[in-house]
Amino acid sequence: MLFIPVIVVLGVLVLLNLMNNRWKEKWYVPTCIVGSLILLGIGLLDKQTWTEMGLGPGTYLTGLLWALGCVLAVLASYFIGIALPFTRKFFYDERGGEQGGWDLMRNALVIVPFGTVLLEEVAFRGVLLAMVWSRFGLVWGITVSSLAFGLWHILPSLVMHETNAGVSSTLGTGTRAQVISVVLSVVGTALAGVVFCLLRVGSGSLLAPMGLHWATNGLGFVFTWGLFRRSRRTGGLAAASGE
Repeated sequence: MLFIPVIVVLGVLVLLNLMNNRWKEKWYVPTCIVGSLILLGIGLLDKQTWTEMGLGPGTYLTGLLWALGCVLAVLASYFIGIALPFTRKFFYDERGGEQGGWDLMRNALVIVPFGTVLLEEVAFRGVLLAMVWSRFGLVWGITVSSLAFGLWHILPSLVMHETNAGVSSTLGTGTRAQVISVVLSVVGTALAGVVFCLLRVGSGSLLAPMGLHWATNGLGFVFTWGLFRRSRRTGGLAAASGE
């Protein structure tokens, strides 16, 4: 009985992952919103409080301040990253760069915050972290949450070696490059999950990792879009990446 609620949450996450990677456009945001509500319901049925899941009313102001700090930190790091030739090429991702202005706003202001960020933070740093933490302690909570977060990114990372210029120029193409890029993505997002968990625990609010998560993804779209526009004016990827 101790493990059953956690297994149920993991099962729901597997189903949502498959749905999201099949219905990326029309149903992505509704799926994420409904999925978040279902997961929160499971957490409440498991007797996790709103505070334990990082959503206690008393944490909102503190969480917003932490979130603002995270946004500013990511903004500064992106300006530095896009200014350096080695890191600049990793911003050159076809999935974000080839979109129009309206699509950019939709991705940055709707799909990322109300889809990706909402579901993943509620799932991994809200419900799953709280459930495992209450049963086995904080270290296990962070470990399970972060590992699950890394595995969550297997399907989205299957095409990264083809769509991201920095990844393809570093790893090449083909099956070997795909396997390496998937492994690196899983490991990288699992480590990012640890950071998100520590931010959630340190701030006491789920809003803090939400701010960092949105800044990483949402501002990533903005900088990628800007780099694509610049590369078209200056002669393509080689000019944009400084090569």
